[in-house]
Amino acid sequence: MLAVMAGQGDLPRLLIDQLNDEGTIFRLCEMEGFPSDVRGDRPVIRFRIETLGSFITELKSFGVKQICFAGRVARPPLDPSKIDAATMPLVPRMMAALQSGDDAALRLVLGFFEEAGIDAVGVHDLRKDLLPEPGVLTKTQPEDQHAKDAVRGVEIIGAMASVDVGQSCIVAGGQALAIEALPGTDWMMQSLMDQNAPLTPDLMAQVVGYGGKFGRSNHLPKGGILVKASKPGQELRVDMPVIGLDTVRRAIQVQLDGIVIEADRVMMLDAPRCIEIADRHGLFIQVMA
Repeated sequence: MLAVMAGQGDLPRLLIDQLNDEGTIFRLCEMEGFPSDVRGDRPVIRFRIETLGSFITELKSFGVKQICFAGRVARPPLDPSKIDAATMPLVPRMMAALQSGDDAALRLVLGFFEEAGIDAVGVHDLRKDLLPEPGVLTKTQPEDQHAKDAVRGVEIIGAMASVDVGQSCIVAGGQALAIEALPGTDWMMQSLMDQNAPLTPDLMAQVVGYGGKFGRSNHLPKGGILVKASKPGQELRVDMPVIGLDTVRRAIQVQLDGIVIEADRVMMLDAPRCIEIADRHGLFIQVMA
């Protein structure tokens, strides 16, 4: 049996829609404090990081052999007073995980499940359609400088991997304008905006039908591209990079020329809609092999 660890965002919904269409039986799970939007009336197994050992035992009792992590979950604090007996033996390694970079932490957590005979499976293994084919997906085409900036972006992400930092950067004319850190890709793009024009939900909503360009700081070079790729050695079963509608809309807001993602190692949610909006605003989307 499969367990789905549902976090926040659209990814859990897309995965569960596929599983329901296929008639796949699964157990839905959530971490307390990070509710998903896909519960409906389906029973949910909830747990805290302090009860991870008991949670794994419960999954085994249901005959779970695979677990798929889908959606965003922030790194939770550990409350020593709430650790149960089944989790106590895991605490030394859990403390190490909480103090490690993302990749190291995820590998340690996956190790707990694998030791119990539960293998991790990636969302992309269950929904292969979320991995777009290589090529330019939009009518708008990249220029020669964009190709050079894409190569530069991949180099930057590779360098970031040595310190386990992020999975994306923004490059214009060979210069790194921003790199991704703990707050994520949206925060990185927002950092390009004029501080006098903060990002708001209303502004986000306007982008779909707004024909102009706005939001970019005048102190930065014009144009540029968002490059998103996996870090060398990244644990893709649980932490594959993702872009979606919000990524495209924010790229338009900060006047980027395009988005370049790595083939087979970055998922794209709601691709038809992303391409439609990008074409409307002259933004290119490229999948680079």
